[in-house]
Amino acid sequence: MSTFTTNDGVTLHYLDTGGDGVPLVMLHGWGQTQAMFQHQFNGLGSTRRVITLDQRGHGLSDKPDHGYRIARFAQDFSDLLDYLDLDKADVLGWSMGVSVLWSYIDLNGTARLRRFIAVDQPAAVAAVPWLTEPEQAESGAIFGVDWLVGLGAQLNGPDGPAVTEAFVRSTFSNQPSDEIWDLVTREIRTVPAFAAVPLLFDHATQDWRDVLPRINIPTLVIGCDGSHIHPDSQRYIADRIPDARVHVFPRDIANSHFPFLESPAAFNALANEFLTEETESRLG
Repeated sequence: MSTFTTNDGVTLHYLDTGGDGVPLVMLHGWGQTQAMFQHQFNGLGSTRRVITLDQRGHGLSDKPDHGYRIARFAQDFSDLLDYLDLDKADVLGWSMGVSVLWSYIDLNGTARLRRFIAVDQPAAVAAVPWLTEPEQAESGAIFGVDWLVGLGAQLNGPDGPAVTEAFVRSTFSNQPSDEIWDLVTREIRTVPAFAAVPLLFDHATQDWRDVLPRINIPTLVIGCDGSHIHPDSQRYIADRIPDARVHVFPRDIANSHFPFLESPAAFNALANEFLTEETESRLG
């Protein structure tokens, strides 16, 4: 495990296989850590350089009293690229990690990115009143605003840990294995409520639909039939990103929001195929 310091003085922990070629940088979702990608770090890292990061407030990284918004996380990612002197990188985001990358692209463009894998993240999470019902459906909105505010209050209350675990449990369509559930619950306990609650609210109230048409690099969008995120929202994202491809794992392969943990071999094969394609080949 190595560390670097962001431009606002926060120490973040990362892992780097140090392999050859264009590196793959992976960003985890809300309330989780780089441990989610242990099968990718080992499975993909044998043939390429793989880098994972505990984002601020998560895992082993510092938990300051500031910066729990997506734009700040995007700057942290930019600081990591600078620290590692990466002129070009492939990126994989999962859940909130996708939003961090969308924010980075919104602020900085794609000049330093080669290929993009977006895993199971809606273009807009909150069903705000100014979105029509068809817009809410196609963008994948899963929370009503009142429900989101109520959830934040519960997460910040005396039963916060139990509420957090129940919320994460709802992202599985069936009973997760003991190994996966023990990992997920262990890692989410590393995130204090003072970080998790404002970050979730900021994350859930963003609308990234206007960023999608401006993503001009090869992109693979991954969804799951068994996730709480409807796969049609992933098809919508792929339709909006020029020449993007979408892959939806069926329930017998991945029955949750965590396909890289449930079926690492299938997930790694899909990711590796996309990342090693010839640059000039068009995406379907």
